[in-house]
Amino acid sequence: MAQTLTEFDTIAAISTPIGEGGISIVRMSGEDAVEIANKVFKGANLSKVPTHTIHYGHIIDPNSEKVIDEAMVTVLRAPKTFTREDIVEVNCHGGIVVTNEILQLLLANGARMADPGEFTRRAFVNGRIDLTQAESVMDIIRAKTDKARQVAMGQLAGGLLEKIRTMRKEILDTLANVEVNIDYPEYDTDQVTAKQMSDTSRDVIKKIDELLKTSQEGTILRNGLATAIVGQPNVGKSSLLNYLTQSDKAIVTDIAGTTRDTLEEYVSVNGVPLKLIDTAGIHQTEDKVEKIGVERSQKALKQADLVLLLIDGSKDLNDEDKALIKETDNKKRIIILNKMDLGQKLSANEIKELTGSEVISTSILKNKNLDALADLIKKLFFSGIENSNDQVMVTNQRQSGLLNKAKKELEDVIQAVEDDIPVDIVQIDFTGAWETLGEITGDSAPDELVNTLFSQFCLGK
Repeated sequence: MAQTLTEFDTIAAISTPIGEGGISIVRMSGEDAVEIANKVFKGANLSKVPTHTIHYGHIIDPNSEKVIDEAMVTVLRAPKTFTREDIVEVNCHGGIVVTNEILQLLLANGARMADPGEFTRRAFVNGRIDLTQAESVMDIIRAKTDKARQVAMGQLAGGLLEKIRTMRKEILDTLANVEVNIDYPEYDTDQVTAKQMSDTSRDVIKKIDELLKTSQEGTILRNGLATAIVGQPNVGKSSLLNYLTQSDKAIVTDIAGTTRDTLEEYVSVNGVPLKLIDTAGIHQTEDKVEKIGVERSQKALKQADLVLLLIDGSKDLNDEDKALIKETDNKKRIIILNKMDLGQKLSANEIKELTGSEVISTSILKNKNLDALADLIKKLFFSGIENSNDQVMVTNQRQSGLLNKAKKELEDVIQAVEDDIPVDIVQIDFTGAWETLGEITGDSAPDELVNTLFSQFCLGK
């Protein structure tokens, strides 16, 4: 990918969250990074210090000689850096004013404000990482569970890159044979050449399918599982939210209808990130405010990946319970028979036979049998992959979409061979699959895709 002129200048940005904190880091990358830092740093001649060293001193405005802050400055020389350019990091005291003043000083002395994700983009442009590794950088930052972090680290180490490039090499090797056979037909026949493309297509499709099996799990780890807690008023929904979050996020009383809006919170349940939505009790009501809450609950229910349907197990099923069971029939769900401490009129086996869903009996108030809920959630969504040592997963729609596109192109190759389409025509789809797989890693990605991807990153990364 060709570099533009702006990709050779020196960029700067604040790399730590804005606000009060122990330290802040202002980062620069580019061929003038050390020279610019040297203008504003008093404590050592940074142009003469060894690479990968850190130095104590003060940041000073060279025009007024005003001391801005006491700082530790790290010097990292190319090419052994994240961007494969010279990098300087100023570690200063945390705080909005001092951090921003240091950034403005660097900008005034020759640096340019970095665009969102520009440091990572330079790492990609300079061949330090591929697009899957770039995406894993954000996955690490956004990881909501240790499992999500492990998967992102595996991708950053090049796990997915290696699998994609293996498939591309297999296609490319076959393409090379095809080109020879087309140029020198006396050494081969179209039937043999076509069979090579068909066999390779079948083999690569198997590899693609193995990756696509992980896409649901990968997406859940990356984005969290939208989980709606539903049920009639006063059945224990808010108590369940509080138990899962280990906090008092929701008001719990014995008064029906206490929750009148949806409450959202991220939690990790057995390594599965859940975006929990505690809903208002879904029931018939004439209260205007409560009606709005019920409408929002029904909207959350439609958008949920998983439904935790609470039913009072100490009472017989009523019409509203039956209506909720019917309304959630098309959802992945776990039915929770709560209040087992009050005695059970409903059995888990009876409700499981009636609904075909996973059912557990609990007492949220007494913290009984709630571990079973975590096990069921993992069983529903991770199909054993959660316990696998293989950390290579497809973690977003861009990757899975391109894998599906490449698979379709390879399926077209197989069909074309079966239909005796001329080899040079079949070769078009075969080459297309090779290019599509290259878009996943960035080896053949268009500039617009790259720009869009990195624009989603935060400043300073």
